[in-house]
Amino acid sequence: MPEGHTIHRLAADHFERFGGRPVRASSPQGKFSDGAALIDGQVLETAEAHGKHLFLGFAATGWVHIHLGLFGKVDFGAGPAVPATETVRLRLANPESCVDLRGPTACELITDAEKQAIHERLGPDPLRAPADTGDRSWDRISRSRITVAALLMDQKIIAGVGNVYRAEVLFRHGIDPYRPGRDLTRTEWDALWADLVALMREGVRHNRIDTVRPEHTPEAMGRPPRLDDHGGEVYVYRRAALPCHICATDIRTADLANRNLFWCPTCQGRP
Repeated sequence: MPEGHTIHRLAADHFERFGGRPVRASSPQGKFSDGAALIDGQVLETAEAHGKHLFLGFAATGWVHIHLGLFGKVDFGAGPAVPATETVRLRLANPESCVDLRGPTACELITDAEKQAIHERLGPDPLRAPADTGDRSWDRISRSRITVAALLMDQKIIAGVGNVYRAEVLFRHGIDPYRPGRDLTRTEWDALWADLVALMREGVRHNRIDTVRPEHTPEAMGRPPRLDDHGGEVYVYRRAALPCHICATDIRTADLANRNLFWCPTCQGRP
């Protein structure tokens, strides 16, 4: 499932290509035909993201709410658009660009009130900082017996963090993923939040996740670059049984809440 930086990047890409102009909208698959008909010819006024939710704003008709889920994909292309396949849930097009949405968990036309309800059930988003701060997340984490690794993945507590950022930010701060949230100090949480803000902003900028510090890049360490279809240089994510870049201990993996957790038992040992 795409992490929050991808959705924020999609919001920017949609607005860059279609913002401020009327768009043609269609649903070749047919599952969003009514919604597409309502926004067809309307002006895309704004595009924004909160966590893993994308919102495309059409002032006259409301918001197109998109959640990609596990299988959703977005493909941009140049105009004039070639005929769409029947797998396309929503196509937006103008003379210069087109974008096709396939396989999302959600693609629906919603009102302002319905959009606000989605925001209210989500936690703060590091990419919406400084409007969003980590204070509300801390209020829940600091009282919880649940592991910090599970709490970071709970979108009601913090929105947009997925498996990669979860594993990497805990490593970067030497925090055992199995520590209960209430065992974190406020200083530790503030550092985690600030790091997520910085890392995820870089993710938007470069459209990939890189989490290693300059002194641990392949060039600095004289090691081969990571070969992985997810791209980016990381410390522990999907590196099970490989040596830690810092201490050479084998990276471990385990199932936690139906997601693969990765960590270094030495660098992230319990205090």
